[in-house]
Amino acid sequence: MSFTRKYPHLCQPIKIRNVYFRNRMFGAPMGGTDITADCTIGPASTAFYENRAKGGVANVTVSELVVHPQTEGSHMYHLDLQTPGSLASFTYTADAIRRHGAIASVELSHSGQYAGTYLTDKNKKADMFQWGPSEGTRPDGRQVHELTPGLIKEIVDAYGEKALLAKRAGFEMVMVHGGHGWLINQFLSPWFNKRTDCYGGSRENRVRFAIEVLDSIRKAVGENFPIEFRLSGSELFDGGYDLQEGIEIARLLESRIDILHVSAGTYQRGFGLTHPSMFLPHGSNVYLAAEIKKHVSVPVATVGGLNDPQMMEDIIASGKADIVEMARALLADPELPDKVMTNHDDTIIHCLRCFTCMAERAETSTRRCTVNPIIGRELDGLEILPAQQKKRVLVVGAGPGGLQAAWTAARRGHDVILCEKNDEVGGILIGEQAIPFKYEMYQLGVTLGKLCVRAGVDIRLNTSVTPAYADEIQADALIIAAGSEPNVPPIKGIRKDNVILINDYHLQQDRVPDDVIVLGGGLAGCEIAIHLANLNKRVKLVEMNDQLAPDANIRHRPLLLAEIAKSGIEVYCHYRALEITDDGVVCSDNSANRVKLSGKGVICALGQRARYAVIDELRDCAPRVAQVGDCVKVSSITTAIYQGHHAAIGI
Repeated sequence: MSFTRKYPHLCQPIKIRNVYFRNRMFGAPMGGTDITADCTIGPASTAFYENRAKGGVANVTVSELVVHPQTEGSHMYHLDLQTPGSLASFTYTADAIRRHGAIASVELSHSGQYAGTYLTDKNKKADMFQWGPSEGTRPDGRQVHELTPGLIKEIVDAYGEKALLAKRAGFEMVMVHGGHGWLINQFLSPWFNKRTDCYGGSRENRVRFAIEVLDSIRKAVGENFPIEFRLSGSELFDGGYDLQEGIEIARLLESRIDILHVSAGTYQRGFGLTHPSMFLPHGSNVYLAAEIKKHVSVPVATVGGLNDPQMMEDIIASGKADIVEMARALLADPELPDKVMTNHDDTIIHCLRCFTCMAERAETSTRRCTVNPIIGRELDGLEILPAQQKKRVLVVGAGPGGLQAAWTAARRGHDVILCEKNDEVGGILIGEQAIPFKYEMYQLGVTLGKLCVRAGVDIRLNTSVTPAYADEIQADALIIAAGSEPNVPPIKGIRKDNVILINDYHLQQDRVPDDVIVLGGGLAGCEIAIHLANLNKRVKLVEMNDQLAPDANIRHRPLLLAEIAKSGIEVYCHYRALEITDDGVVCSDNSANRVKLSGKGVICALGQRARYAVIDELRDCAPRVAQVGDCVKVSSITTAIYQGHHAAIGI
């Protein structure tokens, strides 16, 4: 009996040179976690890459291997025969990827004048020597030194040497990083490359370095070893090359590569474009690959915020690309490819594009994913294993923490009852359905609910848990995930009909007038202000402190502030609301002056309060009691998901 696949083009294998890829879903480069002091791959990173391979993806690309540490001092992976454990670490990693049927690849890289970008200690960059195609000064004031012809030759040779060592370690493909503002891109770009020798000036000269790198690699690895080249289809900024020149660059390179991986932008001049943020449509960079594909004969891969199987199927079926690549999507759900292959795509946990993963790496040099508590901690004993003894578990609250706890406990074999006082699961995520760029947060609650049902969780809606009810259940373990409630300070007029609590916006969005004031400039307030501005409403954003969204992570916050700046939102920091009237809000400014801001409607986004009372009421209602998420301390989806998972693992 044959199996009919829902997404036949996405699931179709592809053979490149003599390497067979089981489908068209590739694992884009993403840096590991425990890079050792000697820049080898630590065991946690090996497990990190193996976890992605287990989920059915066609290949996994390890990132980034610095080819010439002498001119690139970043603390990323190195590969040589002199450092004990270097070759072995790559070999163990290639083995771990390949044993699950995925093809192991490694990204060969040189950051050029942006060496040190990933250092946690940013001050250390001051001691580093920055090399680029041309002499100059970086925007941050650091001097860039021009690479001499001799150093260029060394770097070109190093690409071949590292590719050969990667092949020796068991990698079956390499990716050459030629985009995002790194060294090869710096040579390709008229913005960075001001040389007057054979490596600068004309397009053919600017492409010369990339060609020499690719020739060096091919000579080292032989004919039956695929080479993937990552190219920014357009640099997406004035002074950089555009799509038309990207097409011409691709045509000059295609005879030397086997896959053209078309990305976008430069890392230092458009992070939220290269890695499309939640404020952009999914697949916003696909047009670059689609256009370039018309002009080249090699297979073309596309990348950037892709996580929807139907969209990816359409990309392949329509000929816009031959391969789709994912990074963040496979952190959120490493099993996404397997779910696509087996027609279980309705249980995919989608990436929220919240940038927790990238912010965590910059802050702590680790990985963390909001919706996947295993990522970056694959060796920490957090995997789902059968419990030694089946127990009855009662979970109070079906927000993200409660859903994750119930799902984890059920997968461990426990008898789980999940009670929710409202008529649907999702908790605070329910309100996100009304904000298009946050819809996947709402979808997270829906998906976790489905997963709970499939795992056998007994979900009881419209059910409040009292001590008496808990006594009836006679649970062996109780997990309290009662969430939070809106913080409603005693501002005069805050209960007026023209005031909507942010938690209720999805129920009352039709009542919001064209002139609206948002009280509260935290993350939630900023995001709803952006949403309202997108609806062409005139928005005033009021925050009593000196800055907006201090609770946003370091990757998301700059993009959030940029959206506010371009949306026309009027921002009032150091303004404290004193009274809400029918036609505005009376505030006190930083000088204690009373100021009236006009507006017909008010959105109250003044934070949340933990439901401590529920904890106090239920803390003795089972032998083992755990509290997770916002009912303990108002925090984030990440905290709720992780604490829910950990509580269930501990039973």
